[in-house]
Amino acid sequence: MQLGKYQKLEIIKKVEFGVYLAESRGEEERVLLPKAQVPVNAVIGDRIEVFLYRDSKDRMIATTARPKLTLGGLAALRVSQVGKIGAFLDWGLEKDLFLPYKEMKGKVREGDEVLVTLYIDKSQRLAASMRHIYDLLLTDSPYQTGDTVKGRVYEFGHDYGTFVAVDDRYSAMIPRSEDASDLRIGQVIEARVTHVKEDGKLDISRRGTAVEQMDADAQKVLRVIDEFAGVLPFNDKASPEIIMRELQMSKAAFKRAVGHLYKQRLIEITEKSIRRIK
Repeated sequence: MQLGKYQKLEIIKKVEFGVYLAESRGEEERVLLPKAQVPVNAVIGDRIEVFLYRDSKDRMIATTARPKLTLGGLAALRVSQVGKIGAFLDWGLEKDLFLPYKEMKGKVREGDEVLVTLYIDKSQRLAASMRHIYDLLLTDSPYQTGDTVKGRVYEFGHDYGTFVAVDDRYSAMIPRSEDASDLRIGQVIEARVTHVKEDGKLDISRRGTAVEQMDADAQKVLRVIDEFAGVLPFNDKASPEIIMRELQMSKAAFKRAVGHLYKQRLIEITEKSIRRIK
């Protein structure tokens, strides 16, 4: 018998509070299927597909209910409660699924939906984990460059970017050059596929195409210049880190926006600054 999986087990004994199941008659290992879960007209010898987990008293128990997640799988589950030792997730069974703090990849709140996998911990209990999601995602998505997709944020990899599960199934990433400070773990976003890598993983962006985004970026640059009293204390030769810190955009996007404003004669560029022309 295996925790966290569906199995077909045989009814070997009926009792007042349910039936006992085993892999076959004569097996010593058996598990209870509570009376409320027993199919109508079931008899000894019938085989029933059940899911095995542990109840609130830590006993192995069977259910005919269909949980939203099985061992080694992936699912987005709602956080029903956050406690001192972790969070509890609604996975479709009477007993919520435990998500330990050590298995989280970011802070979660009640009501969030987070992408998790199911594993068996050292105490032989089923638990949820937000770790190792990257290796479980698929790389054969039907999407192509230019497509609009929806995905769930599952990890912030600061050296690489923001990791997203498109359709909660496919591997995707927002590059680190794109500001993601407004995003949260579990948040569902809409983005555009900018590149499909050779291994099938997707690069995505919440920004429009370069042409679509340029006007919006130009207006943002003007607002930041105004916040500096009309003189930005660096120009388009500044480091990418300074530009990201002050404007939350990549150096390439900043240079396009500055060039656009310069052509419109809204700014002048000096050796050390950018000044707004009134």
